[in-house]
Amino acid sequence: MSKRGGIPGGMIPGGRNNMLKQAQRMQKQMEESAKELEEKEFTATAGGGAVSVTVSGTKELKAIKLDKEAVDPDDVETLQDMIVLAINDAMKQVDEVQAASIGRFTGGLSGLF
Repeated sequence: MSKRGGIPGGMIPGGRNNMLKQAQRMQKQMEESAKELEEKEFTATAGGGAVSVTVSGTKELKAIKLDKEAVDPDDVETLQDMIVLAINDAMKQVDEVQAASIGRFTGGLSGLF
């Protein structure tokens, strides 16, 4: 046993090279996962489908679709609220997919930081 305790010789089985290779492999997988997310689109609706929005995995607003029935000149506030709700829902979808993706790599360690 070494003077400091632990594994004799003070080395981890497989050494630093093994740890470095594992870290590089994980980094590559994380980069691939991030690229996949960037290419996805997320659509959300509000007002029973009267408003539909699509955002990218990078949270870029791609499209807004409005049913004619949703456009009431006497009630612009309701339309505005539906747009905000749909956008927030789409952004939440992106966040959830991103968190699940990160969770695959951290294995629940994110609570430690």
